[in-house]
Amino acid sequence: MVMTSLKWSAPSIIVALVAVAFLTTKTFHVERVIAVDEAILWEILNDTERYHEWNPVFVGVDGAYEEGASLTNTVRFPTGALVEMSAQVKTVTPLREVHQYGGTPGVITFDHQWLLEPVEGGTRVIQHELDRGIYLWFWDSSWLEPAYATVLDALEARATEITARRSN
Repeated sequence: MVMTSLKWSAPSIIVALVAVAFLTTKTFHVERVIAVDEAILWEILNDTERYHEWNPVFVGVDGAYEEGASLTNTVRFPTGALVEMSAQVKTVTPLREVHQYGGTPGVITFDHQWLLEPVEGGTRVIQHELDRGIYLWFWDSSWLEPAYATVLDALEARATEITARRSN
């Protein structure tokens, strides 16, 4: 009887752990109003060959933001380590959204969006990401939102510089 219970318990536990792994999520969200037109921000975000010049986190993007495209993002972790992550571009709405997804389902996936929204005084820029998977149980992700905030700092500086250069 004990063996029968164990035989049914082990698969149940495994199924439960797999289900919980797929249901485990973390959301990262940063936003800021940047006092430039969304066209300038869109231009910067879509110039993937120049990310290394301004972006402190996504220091490389190999590929173009086109729906259905495959990309390789090179991400700088706080330790300085560079990690390459493959992504698929899900949605591109000109001047509004770039949405990419990648990872290994159940282990860790990311669903990352750049969103631009014209508002009084400029453009609201949002980085929103939903991560999912069992790896979240072990990964210290406390650095990610502050790092994304530094990306917005760098994006704002780049956009301000381009705007000033073009107005001269």
